[in-house]
Amino acid sequence: MKNYLAIDIGASSGRHIIGRVQDGKIALEEVYRFDNSQIRRRGHDCWDIDALVESVKKGIDAAMEKAEIGSIGIDTWGVDFVLLDEKGERIGDAVAYRDARTTGADAEIERDVISFADLYRRVGLQKAPYNTIYQLWALKKEHPEELEAAAHFLTVPEYINYRLTGNIVHEYTDSSTTALLDAAKKDWDFELIEKLGLPRRIFGKLEMPGAEVGEYRGVKVVLPALHDTGSAYLAVPARDDKAVYLSSGTWSLLGVENEKPITTAEAMRANFTNEGGAWGRYRFLKNIMGLWMIQSIRRELNGVSYVEGADRDETIDALKRLADYEKGKSYSFADLEMSARGAGGYTLTVDVNDSRFLNPKSMIGEVLAAAESDGRPPATIGELMQCVYKSLAACYADAIRSLSEITGKTYTSVNIVGGGSKDRYLNALTAEATGLDVFAGPTEGTAIGNLIVQMIAGGEFADLAAARAAIVR
Repeated sequence: MKNYLAIDIGASSGRHIIGRVQDGKIALEEVYRFDNSQIRRRGHDCWDIDALVESVKKGIDAAMEKAEIGSIGIDTWGVDFVLLDEKGERIGDAVAYRDARTTGADAEIERDVISFADLYRRVGLQKAPYNTIYQLWALKKEHPEELEAAAHFLTVPEYINYRLTGNIVHEYTDSSTTALLDAAKKDWDFELIEKLGLPRRIFGKLEMPGAEVGEYRGVKVVLPALHDTGSAYLAVPARDDKAVYLSSGTWSLLGVENEKPITTAEAMRANFTNEGGAWGRYRFLKNIMGLWMIQSIRRELNGVSYVEGADRDETIDALKRLADYEKGKSYSFADLEMSARGAGGYTLTVDVNDSRFLNPKSMIGEVLAAAESDGRPPATIGELMQCVYKSLAACYADAIRSLSEITGKTYTSVNIVGGGSKDRYLNALTAEATGLDVFAGPTEGTAIGNLIVQMIAGGEFADLAAARAAIVR
């Protein structure tokens, strides 16, 4: 029996999961889990990338003690990157996508380089302040010397693979989140790159999931869909072609799989995105703020900062406005869900896709302020959570309506994978708001999708359909 190791890294934590095929089904065993944190450097919120690499290595060591591993695959969030010089040394920091350095970059590019309508027709990506195109524009303004010294551009998972194997291998699905790829050609748009004043030399040849990177401690490192949503979508056990996929985690990624990108004006106005998937597929989806809001509220209630050294004054002020807040109490996700259930009479919602919720100094304070502008702000933790829960469900419903209008299809179910699939209350509200059947699971959808690519490459399954049929539900 062959064992495969999926390393799935999110914005707040990572996990190492061994997968194997038993009796025709995919079985999972989590062997290691670690925190992923941010730190303030040179005035920016950055990933502690060296600590992240060390955590990956420790987890691999733990997995190898448990079983003989046939291959390793890593997936992470998209858009973030590092630069390497000609000697392979890292240049600068791995700045995190929620950092404010990209403020105004979209307007400057649209004024000086290309309109967003033209950009969307070429790359097919939604306008989002964290897209790599805007990060590189900001870096060019602040530290042009770093781009001048750069020989290689690597996304975060590509960099981790490099640190494990010593080999630089670029992957399609994660690169598709940069807004620098020609959506139809599935390759770098070098004309756009040169218009932006970025060095062409740093963008290397793209490989598809399933390609081999190299070896770490004698074990093959294989490319899954490096972008975590690309992996998660592979694990959706959809019953038919009328299913909407929802990868529910820090972000909620709601959409469908297509064989061709949709770059129409209607899709652009609805701010849908076309991200690359395994085997040349496209994920046509809407990025929704997701469980980040709930995670942030819990951290603030528990006195925890997302970024080391961040100022908490706004949070302290916001907490004073919640009548039932108990300082020193440890609030679990289950506590927050129960409090929301008990505040069903609170009906006001907010626009969860408002940029004010991307990286606020206090998530609680921003939700209170947004609700106050529309009516009575939440007065208790329960009302606060009810507002967030109902707002997320309402946004899912709006996105599905837009999706149906753009594609001309009627959808009959929502298939939720990822950690958010365990939230029964949010699932129930989603079913109520959309009027559709909701199917939840698998929870470890991203890791399973990662494993599926490795297992197909390893000969366990003939194709994606066979692998999906083997998912334990």
